[in-house]
Amino acid sequence: MSFLERFFLGDDEKTATNTAYMGIEEDSAVLFPVPNLSPVADSIVHRCSRILMLSIDQLHQSFEAEVPEHWRQPKDYARNLVEYCSYKALRIEAKRLDHLNDKEFSLLTFDMMLAWEAPDTDTESLLKEKVCSSNPESEDDDDDDDEGSLFYESATRTASQIDGKKTVGLEAFARIAPACAAVADPITVHNLFDALTSCSGGRLHYLIYDKYLKSLYKLLQSMKNVSGKSNNYKFNLTDGEIILDSDTKSVMQHNGTSTKPGRLTLTSHALYFEASGIASYDKAVKYDLSKDLRQVVKRELTGPWGARLFDKAVMYKSDSVAEPIFLEFSQFSGHSHRDYWFSIIQEVLNAHKFIRKYKLKRFQKEEALSKAILGIFRYRAVKNPFHSTLSHFKSILAFNLAEKLPKGDKILEALYSHLELMQMEFQNHAGLLAISEEMPLVGPLPDSLYALTRMGFSLLRKEDNPANDILVGNVHVGKTCPLQTAVRESFCYSNSVEAARATFYQVKVEDINTNLAVIKVVYIYAEYEIFDDFWGWIWYTMPCIFFSLALCMFWHKHHNIGKPAEVFRVSPPPSRSAVELLSMLQDGVSQLQTNVQTGTIALLKLRALLLAFPQDLDFKTTPHVAASLVIVAVAFSMAPFRYLLALVLLEVYTRRMPLRKPSSEKLERRVKEWWSRIPAAPIQIANPEYNNSR
Repeated sequence: MSFLERFFLGDDEKTATNTAYMGIEEDSAVLFPVPNLSPVADSIVHRCSRILMLSIDQLHQSFEAEVPEHWRQPKDYARNLVEYCSYKALRIEAKRLDHLNDKEFSLLTFDMMLAWEAPDTDTESLLKEKVCSSNPESEDDDDDDDEGSLFYESATRTASQIDGKKTVGLEAFARIAPACAAVADPITVHNLFDALTSCSGGRLHYLIYDKYLKSLYKLLQSMKNVSGKSNNYKFNLTDGEIILDSDTKSVMQHNGTSTKPGRLTLTSHALYFEASGIASYDKAVKYDLSKDLRQVVKRELTGPWGARLFDKAVMYKSDSVAEPIFLEFSQFSGHSHRDYWFSIIQEVLNAHKFIRKYKLKRFQKEEALSKAILGIFRYRAVKNPFHSTLSHFKSILAFNLAEKLPKGDKILEALYSHLELMQMEFQNHAGLLAISEEMPLVGPLPDSLYALTRMGFSLLRKEDNPANDILVGNVHVGKTCPLQTAVRESFCYSNSVEAARATFYQVKVEDINTNLAVIKVVYIYAEYEIFDDFWGWIWYTMPCIFFSLALCMFWHKHHNIGKPAEVFRVSPPPSRSAVELLSMLQDGVSQLQTNVQTGTIALLKLRALLLAFPQDLDFKTTPHVAASLVIVAVAFSMAPFRYLLALVLLEVYTRRMPLRKPSSEKLERRVKEWWSRIPAAPIQIANPEYNNSR
């Protein structure tokens, strides 16, 4: 162990670390029936056997009996054996209340990831070569210059440079971490890994992983104490309602012309605002996030006297409030604090939207809420110690990510199927006095609701609280579960969306005159094409328009003889101050500029589709659009127009009916996702030539 590693670890941590790594060599000397296991994999098998209180032979026989034969092929035998032993042992370890704060647990799970990544000697040697080639750093721990430079870096970067050999990759973390619901979720495990390795080159170091677990444990303990002392708040929590976060320093509520400072609290069901009083807080105003009230939450600008100057507010609008509510987070260092609150409020809203969509009840409902709650706690545990900022598709909040990702509804469908499986598993075990630890592992492991319940958070009502443990989960030996498959497919589509989004920033210009110039060029081009191809039709179209207007005027002249002229009523706008009028003018200009930019990008997308640019990442897009246009042309040429018009009207008036609403929403989402994947055609802004002569 290097000098720096001993410096940053405490005495207890040093002892545990030395014991764990020395145990690998000691355990590897024991004879095991599977040959060619790497030392760390052999150590994991022996440590799991001690946790399960089984002999090596018994554990091996259990693996042979419970895992299907096609997952016991020689190529993946060692890795699947490591998975099997790890999942069985983690089922036991996750039951301990303090497992996240236990050094032995963090060492065990990290070694499980190492063993999964290098289960046999051949894989271990290849991995060492790969890591060494990607990290050409000096291995001399006694180099004074290298050691001295580390003290000027951040604590996270220092930890990541202590030992470059013992690191874990993405796939190993994604396979082992979700087995403990508190540690990671199958939907967001890849984004969590990216957040933890943002400063360590895509490899997870043990000290960072251990720091994350301890941060999560401290946060869970703190929030459990806060929920237990809910009498300090001016509102009453309902059964199963958990406090997720509270802000007492910098929140201002703008309700019309009224502005009040106070305390903002988010729970698993609602948002509470308590205005500051003379000695304490006033009675809380509740904004219920669990009901279907057409609620909208979005980022907004605020400022003094109604001026929209600072991007630090969250707007809340629903049927329960007369006008939108603005919650301003007064932060001097940007809008990151506002973005955090916006994300967690939106996560609770999306979780309840998912519950209503699939009509979840009892344990299924609480399991969905538990996923959202644990996701928010993980977000807080990563955000504060690691100062992580999440990009568009890198959220570690499961329901927010499913809403953002292309085909994210497939993720929610897979999650609903998993909840159905969970319900069947619970019903099958409802009549048992206890669940045997020897049950086959092809069934599930402890999941979010079970994890929160074991940690002291009571989401279930007293009459729903079961006497037995709920053993459900979403990890399986040797294969990827349907939920993880749906996540991978969505991420594949997100790559093309991100690439298309990059082209928008290349062609996006802030100057409204430049945007209008682009639109003018496209308009002239379209006008030329129309007049060139359809010039002959103009001589028939214009007379028809004029003749129709004349008939309309004669009709009104004939039927309105002797009738008084109808008064055209205009409702005047409410009286506003000069500052508010200037703010409205600024908002109008800003909205106009945004609309012009959106129109410019739309025209450039259409140009890319029409001319089939090589920049189009999906080469099938243009042929598909062309084929669709051919089908429409054939339909117009063969079917009578009245039938086509009837179909259009039928579509418009029935799309929101209960029978068609789910399919209509899915179609709208697919069209938006398809449109977002189309890149914008490149443009070049010509520099104006100035005449220097006077």
